[in-house]
Amino acid sequence: MRPQSPISLFENISSLAFISAEDMPEWIKAAFLDPSSPLHNEEHAHLAHAEIGFLWTVVKNSRKGRRIIGQCEEGKPQGAMGKWARARAEMQVKQWFGFVPDFIITLDAEYCRACGAPVFTIRGHNVEEFVGVVRRYGADAAGVRAIVNAAN
Repeated sequence: MRPQSPISLFENISSLAFISAEDMPEWIKAAFLDPSSPLHNEEHAHLAHAEIGFLWTVVKNSRKGRRIIGQCEEGKPQGAMGKWARARAEMQVKQWFGFVPDFIITLDAEYCRACGAPVFTIRGHNVEEFVGVVRRYGADAAGVRAIVNAAN
């Protein structure tokens, strides 16, 4: 069963905006990284030994008018930060997880609570663009022969 975001995130307007998703790492390993899982993808094998921390959040996030429902970042604070700012950021990460993971995946708690089984879609625009590139340049020239073969 897929982990659910805690109801406490939604009950109190002054509750924390981010909470560690403690059940998520075990579920992710079983659902996506275990070779016997139907959702296993060999391209994710490099993550089998990575330390990944997961967070639920109620903070809305969007980019170019589209809702962001999940985001992965490096666990160590990135960017131009002073020594104290970096230490504060690392302290917060350690409070959430007890250590600094290799990666942190933040999930939109409201979206995850509202959605049922995940549905993966290919947008029409992406398919049209793909078809156009293959028509213009050919599958080999466009570097998409593997996708064409898979589609066939």
